[in-house]
Amino acid sequence: MSFEVEFRDLIDVGGLIAQRALTSAEVTKGLLARIQRIDGGLKAYARLLGDSAIRQAETADREIAAGIRRGPLHGVPIAVKDLCWVEGAPTAAGTAIHKDFVPTRDATVVRKLKEAGAVLIGKTQLTEGAYSDYHPSIPPVRNPWNDDYWAGISSSGSAVAAAAGLCFGAIASDTGGSIRWPSAANGVSGLKPTWGRVSRYGTFDLAPSLDHIGPIARSVADVAAILSAIAGDDLDDPTATRRPVGDYIADTVVDVCGRRIGIDRRWNSEDVDPEVQAALTEARAVFSDLGVEIVDVSFPDVRQIVADWTPNCAVEAAVAHQSTYPRHKEQYGSILSSVIENGMVVSGMEYQRILLRRAIFRGQVEALFSSVDAILTPIHPFAPLALSTIATLGEQPELIAKLQRYTCPFDMSGHPALAFPGGFSTEGVPIGLQLIAASFDEASLFSLGSAFQRVTNWHRRHPDLDGRRIGSQIPGVAG
Repeated sequence: MSFEVEFRDLIDVGGLIAQRALTSAEVTKGLLARIQRIDGGLKAYARLLGDSAIRQAETADREIAAGIRRGPLHGVPIAVKDLCWVEGAPTAAGTAIHKDFVPTRDATVVRKLKEAGAVLIGKTQLTEGAYSDYHPSIPPVRNPWNDDYWAGISSSGSAVAAAAGLCFGAIASDTGGSIRWPSAANGVSGLKPTWGRVSRYGTFDLAPSLDHIGPIARSVADVAAILSAIAGDDLDDPTATRRPVGDYIADTVVDVCGRRIGIDRRWNSEDVDPEVQAALTEARAVFSDLGVEIVDVSFPDVRQIVADWTPNCAVEAAVAHQSTYPRHKEQYGSILSSVIENGMVVSGMEYQRILLRRAIFRGQVEALFSSVDAILTPIHPFAPLALSTIATLGEQPELIAKLQRYTCPFDMSGHPALAFPGGFSTEGVPIGLQLIAASFDEASLFSLGSAFQRVTNWHRRHPDLDGRRIGSQIPGVAG
């Protein structure tokens, strides 16, 4: 059969497989063929799991034929970021130091995806150790809309794979913004859940108290479906919350009339590009038309918490890499090496002050949700970034601080944040926005985000890869 479903929603494809209008095997084989045609120029995947994916798909088809349905992900090809352990598959986390590491267990998120019947199609590429820059030996992931533009960092492979129709959803991680930046850059939806909502067991650490594991997909509803599968407590990760997992898919069809969205007009406009401000203005109008009340709020000053993110991350990265650094320093790229070394010299007193400021900031943010259901902000304050302005990001601390203004505060506080497409730049590159909610209130984010996507079509637009030059390859066939 011809493969024509690559840009269909995950939930739709899962439904077609459940109805046996499609088989998981034909969908998986078609997607693998598409990846082989297109990904040579995009570099979204670090490794395909082709043979095992086909076996998983055939198993799913047999189960479904026997009347067994594991849920909306059953038989659907999903990608996982290559910092998640997959038993028997090399897992490098974008590094040279771990290139030969083969896990003997699955990460908890991988185990839960398998239990949900998902087909693990491949491991997506990332920056070194999930920090800001790629290891010198790894070609950067390319933006499918325009390869002269930034594809985001860390979870870039997951977002590009989803945007280019190379998977129906992907697991990603966010320590300073790395689910939300790639989602914005590639025109997809992504969720940084509340810290502790999703187990981190079996994922390489960058900075454990900042690391969040979450999903990326083309729609908010698909993101909700993936979170439903991977969220929950875990005996292997005592920091994973025991709070019950909600019915997130049901949350996506809830009427949002009467909900309240907070906006800090000063924070959302100060030194923010006009194209981003225009997208925010349009989003406010859409929410108002849906019956959502727009409420002015005053967000806490983020300058100190943004400044604190760097030493906080550095200290935790130094601890995470202590078994291999500096003993194998020669295998590290210069940027991650510099971060680790900076973390090794932060004093205990300085680190304790950071922790106290984080606790205060977390409480200030949580207090805002006594009067609103969510807060709307940009993801970053500028229009899409040309690669020429952002090469070697780790060597531009002022640019990093500006990039992190709307993202890392919520890694520091642990609050859930939903990225979703909100428009396009004049160059035709996506612009993303985000909603933030109270701790463990992912339900409000899914309700509001899905309502927005029911009446807009930004998330329905896809990059045209036919005959277009991406990196070094001209794909012969595309979506």
